[in-house]
Amino acid sequence: MHSTFLDVMITRADCRGLRIAEQPGAVCFVTVLTAIAAQVSLPLPFTPVPFTFQPMVVLVGAAALGARLGMTSQILYLALGIAGLPVFAASPALPPGLARLFGPTGGYLMAYPLAAFVAGSLAERGFDRRYLTAVLAMVCGLAMIFACGVLWLGLFVDPSRGVSGALATGFYPFIIADLVKLLVAAGVMPGLWRLTGISGRSPSRTSAQR
Repeated sequence: MHSTFLDVMITRADCRGLRIAEQPGAVCFVTVLTAIAAQVSLPLPFTPVPFTFQPMVVLVGAAALGARLGMTSQILYLALGIAGLPVFAASPALPPGLARLFGPTGGYLMAYPLAAFVAGSLAERGFDRRYLTAVLAMVCGLAMIFACGVLWLGLFVDPSRGVSGALATGFYPFIIADLVKLLVAAGVMPGLWRLTGISGRSPSRTSAQR
């Protein structure tokens, strides 16, 4: 196993109090970024699924935090939304609060913790150190979001259209744009590793915490 970017930043902190605060602070930071990304949304007339930047924040955040903390950041995000805070994408057609998870876009939202765990797990194996492997890690996470989102959306489309209807409203309109965003976002973590000066090395989690 490799150290995550957060692990390395914690080991470099000079203040013990700062080290203790960094993990929960980083989790909350990614949660807030996810909520902010949700507000940058574009409703589309032919689908209940809005266009947002959330998936990229989920995946990059998970790569920086690792599997457990990345998943925690998204569970916290969902908990805030369930509590009624305005963290979900604004939409006159979609219900607020807990009801949003049971609406047509609920599958995408509920997939965020799973996608974060997948992307974070691959980052813990060093996939975030190089651009091509970072792309692969993020593609795996994005696939989880689309798989859960489209399967759930299928419950809300015309039954006569079946899976093809869910794909037409929840996959085809978004996949090209999301892949473009992914190709850009995948460069974030390798770039941060280069800034630390250890991009060419793969220290283990144990050695990085000494």
